[in-house]
Amino acid sequence: METKQIEKVLKAPAPHMVGDGFRVHNFFPSGYPINMSPFFLMDYGSKIEFSARKEPRGVGIHPHRGFETVTIAYHGAVAHHDSSGNSGVIYPGDVQWMTAASGILHKEYHEANYSLAGGPFQMVQLWVNLPAKYKMGKPAYQAMQQADMARFDIPENGGKIEIIAGNYEGIKGNAKTFSPIELYNARLNKGGQATFNFPEHFNTGLMVIEGSININESETAVADHFIYFSNKGTAIKIEALENSVILVLSGEPIDEPIAQYGPFLMNTEAEIHQAIEDYNQGRFGYLEE
Repeated sequence: METKQIEKVLKAPAPHMVGDGFRVHNFFPSGYPINMSPFFLMDYGSKIEFSARKEPRGVGIHPHRGFETVTIAYHGAVAHHDSSGNSGVIYPGDVQWMTAASGILHKEYHEANYSLAGGPFQMVQLWVNLPAKYKMGKPAYQAMQQADMARFDIPENGGKIEIIAGNYEGIKGNAKTFSPIELYNARLNKGGQATFNFPEHFNTGLMVIEGSININESETAVADHFIYFSNKGTAIKIEALENSVILVLSGEPIDEPIAQYGPFLMNTEAEIHQAIEDYNQGRFGYLEE
């Protein structure tokens, strides 16, 4: 089994604010010109302390079409409402998977009790592209609590792998996906080891959320760094140099044209124009402020 080669270890780009509640580092597509299809975008919110506040911070009502948003909480709590009638709160370890598909309005903000208390906040949001045949499908929402997540316990108290999507050591994640995707949280204790095997043509990366790791017995990466792999080889081995949390993402690329404008991710410019018109005409539904 050939080792998957590390292409680059990338440090977090300069942060920017999304609304007033999310300070994020955009690793791709704007931070680094890497191909992570079917993952189109990754905003990483490194750990930050928010002060207590009565009025929750967040980002107001905005539309999406043509893809999915996957929000993974590590610290803090995020509340969500959308125009399909879905709402929920994710706490540390939880995941919210929203399929915008043909069009949705939503808003995201700090959960009320967290906002009143303040404290550490850390999260990841991914935009997962949809194959063309699913872009105009029905919007959907999947809420995953950490307690219910499929998991693999690493022997000898090495830690655990939480399987959000895909299959690890025969254990299947709960998320329904529209193309082959592997998405895990590897929570390793100091000295814990994990191995992964992904098809050679899958695009693969590791986001070090906490701690530090050795990869393939060759390179070290610390918190807030992203390890981007080449499409050569299949095997990845990681060892935690201290208690660590690593987001593992790998997926089969979607080999279709991309047209993107703001919150719309389609295949052609004509579809982008249609999305703008549909949004302006109120066809994405209604959501109260």
